Amino acid sequence: MDALTDHADARAVAEAAARTSYGRLLALLAARDGDIQRAEDALGEAFERALRHWPDDGVPHNPDGWLLTVARNRLRDLYRSAAHRTTAPPDAGPEPTAPPEDVDPDAIGDRRLELMFVCAHPAVEAGIRTPLMLQTVLGVEATDIAAAFAVPAPTMAQRLVRAKRRIRDARIPFRIPGRDEVPGRLPPVLEAVYGAYAIDWRGAAPEVRGSLTGDALTLALLLADLLPEPEVLGLAALLCFSQARAGAREVDGAFVPLDEQDVARWDAGLIERGEALLRRSLAGPGRPVHPASSAEQSAEPPAGQPAEPPAGQPAEPPVGPPGRFRLEAAIQSVHCARARTGRTDWPALVTLHRALLRVAPTLGGRVALAAVVARVDGAPAGLAALDEVAAAEPAAGRFQPLWATRAHLLAEAGDADAARAAYDKVRSLTTDPALREFLALRSAAVAQGHRVR
Repeated sequence: MDALTDHADARAVAEAAARTSYGRLLALLAARDGDIQRAEDALGEAFERALRHWPDDGVPHNPDGWLLTVARNRLRDLYRSAAHRTTAPPDAGPEPTAPPEDVDPDAIGDRRLELMFVCAHPAVEAGIRTPLMLQTVLGVEATDIAAAFAVPAPTMAQRLVRAKRRIRDARIPFRIPGRDEVPGRLPPVLEAVYGAYAIDWRGAAPEVRGSLTGDALTLALLLADLLPEPEVLGLAALLCFSQARAGAREVDGAFVPLDEQDVARWDAGLIERGEALLRRSLAGPGRPVHPASSAEQSAEPPAGQPAEPPAGQPAEPPVGPPGRFRLEAAIQSVHCARARTGRTDWPALVTLHRALLRVAPTLGGRVALAAVVARVDGAPAGLAALDEVAAAEPAAGRFQPLWATRAHLLAEAGDADAARAAYDKVRSLTTDPALREFLALRSAAVAQGHRVR
């Protein structure tokens, strides 16, 4: 194997470690003193050393352990430096001991949830908590976070730096909060986990998107184990249902809309796990747990396909006010029920989507409801609902799911010219190649006089 190949292999392993282990390693490094920025610098230096040494020395048997050891040694040197001794506060605690030669991060435990709750501390500005979690826990680049939140990249970078300094200066402890603290700290944690899964990370490579969705599901399940609150269980169920269909959304490079997906490609084990989590989230003390159905469409409809939710049976009314994630999980469950029943219960989805809009009145949720209404009352009713959304929402003109849904409903109604114009518009708002090709094929079918379902 030549040097170039060695270098490529080493870089590939380092990049894989960055995608899959960055948050776990950073949480372990930052837990001692809460200095996230210093831990990031040490971990970044460890990755740089990996790229310099692994091509010549070979990739270590335990890459994560190697990176953690190098980063911890770097932090140890910083703590022992003269500069640190003169600037560290008197109560900074004992110096860390030298790490073992071969550290296994899996044997130490996963401290990402503690890091997430640190980022959600009341001392951190509310608007930066979710972006901070996305960067520190899941390793999302600041530029990608800025794009997802429609904030200039320099502004987002400055906010993230200020938040990390605030955590360090406030000496926020790394721990899971007590039950009395959970209500105030949990919502941004749930939003960050959901965001890692649902945000359209434009331009991200498929393996990066896959890593983010996998990490999001892992964190949601960890949260459900540690804090089995109704909304936590609902979020874990929601991500199980969504991830269960991941393998059917694109086949041989072609986008497949939900209604046309082969249910045999869905992960039955994840669906079953999602149903169990949803039943737990909807069952109260002393109540029997009944099988819950759910629905596939969440508040933000999938890009490029009609924003329509799935079928099943509505679950028993939740105990207490239904929260966003329990309702979204119920919607997802209804969609996944098609694997069992062969049909979609659209009236149930209308009920669930209306309930969701009362809890979380989003633009995506309104578009999704319009799509479901069309399934029950016909395309004209859905188009009328979309017109109401467009009139009430200034951002609707560039909202891709709205145009995708409009194009689909116009084609269904037989208005070929308007449908083709809408398909052109939605393609101009779409960056995913497979999705653009799907939309082009739909537009061509309409031009040839074919009716869409």
